Amino acid sequence: MNPELLSTLTVPLPPGRLITSDEGDGGGQALWLSDGPVSAELWVRIRDEHRRTGMWPLLLDWRDPEDSDFRPWGAGELFPDQMSSPDNHDPADLLEKWWATYTAIDDDDDMLSPDKRLAITAPFGQSWPGLAPGCEGTAEPGRLASEYAEHFVLSRPQSRLGLVAAPSGAAALTLAGRDGPANWDNDTAVFSAVVSDWEQRFGARVIAVGADTLHLSVATPPMSGEDALLVAAEHFAFCPDNIWEGPRPQTLAAYAERLIGTHCWEFWWDRPRLVGKRSPESREAIFKGLHLLRSAVLVNTLPGSAGRSI
Repeated sequence: MNPELLSTLTVPLPPGRLITSDEGDGGGQALWLSDGPVSAELWVRIRDEHRRTGMWPLLLDWRDPEDSDFRPWGAGELFPDQMSSPDNHDPADLLEKWWATYTAIDDDDDMLSPDKRLAITAPFGQSWPGLAPGCEGTAEPGRLASEYAEHFVLSRPQSRLGLVAAPSGAAALTLAGRDGPANWDNDTAVFSAVVSDWEQRFGARVIAVGADTLHLSVATPPMSGEDALLVAAEHFAFCPDNIWEGPRPQTLAAYAERLIGTHCWEFWWDRPRLVGKRSPESREAIFKGLHLLRSAVLVNTLPGSAGRSI
C-alpha cells in the first residue's frame, strides 16, 4: 500500500503503523493498523471518504485476546502476493463447485449416514439450486453498514482499525492478504469474488474481519422462505461450517429461517490446523453469540419493521 494514500484522509487517524507482510522479501505493506481499539464513528467517517481516497476501513478482530502481537494482523501474517484477482473467478461457478464438494457422499464418513448427510441440505440434497435472485428494497447500504459497525464495536470493543487501498470491501479481503478460510481454499480471491457479487445483489458491505470470521451488513436480505433457502444454499457453499457447526438444528432449512429479514451475515470457518478442533459445546457457544449479535442489531430502523428485530 502506498503510504501517501493515508495523507488523503481528512479524518485524523489514531496512532498506528503500516504492516509489512511476512511473505517474499518483506517489502510489501498490506495494510495500516491502529495501535489500539477504535470507535465505530471513525470507521464510518473513513468509509464515507472511500470514494475519494480509495481507502476501505476494516474492523479487525484477532485470534487470541491474550496475544499482544494482535495476530494475524499485527504480526504480518498476511499474503497478498499469493492471491489471484477476484476478477478471474465467476461467483456462480465457484458456489456450484463448492456445493458439489460439500454435498458429496463419502463412504468413509463415520459421522453421518448418507441419508442424514443429505437431510442437512434438504430440500435440495446434492442438487445445486442456482443463485438466489437479488432482493429489492429501499434501504441504503451505507446506512445499514454504519449501524452494524456501531453494534459490532459495542460487541467487540477490542477491535482495531485496518485500512486497505481497495475499490471495495470485497476486494480489501484479498488485497490485505487475509487467509482466514485457508483450510478450505488458500486463495482469498475466490471468496472476494462471491462477496463482490453479494455487494451487487444484496447491498452487502464488508464491516469486520477476524482470523477466521467475516462480518457483512446486508441492505436487502431475503424476505421470503423461498428466497432465504436459496441464499442459505449459497452460504453453505461459501462457508459450510455455518451450518455443519452452527446452532441446532444444523440444517439448511433452519438456517434459512434465521436469514429472513436479517441485515447482517456472519461466517466462521473452523481452523483445526491452527487452533485445534473445537468441541461441539464451544462451537455452539460461538454461534450462539453470533446469533445474539444478529438478533440485536438494527432494531426498528427500516420502514415497516416496527417491533421486529432485523
